[in-house]
Amino acid sequence: MVNSPVTETPDDQPPWNTPKVRQCLRCEATFSSNWSGERICSRCKGSNAWRNGAPLRSNPPNNHR
Repeated sequence: MVNSPVTETPDDQPPWNTPKVRQCLRCEATFSSNWSGERICSRCKGSNAWRNGAPLRSNPPNNHR
């Protein structure tokens, strides 16, 4: 069995490696991510809170009666 060489072209990128517009998990803004694992925008990654490992603040549920 002969293995054919693998060529990499932009059209041959795996689906997890394709750029896509996503929503930031921290600020919920849309941004262009370069791969499927990139879920935090560059603005949030550049913040002091992100670099210091501050947890996300969770908003209490709105229980309007």
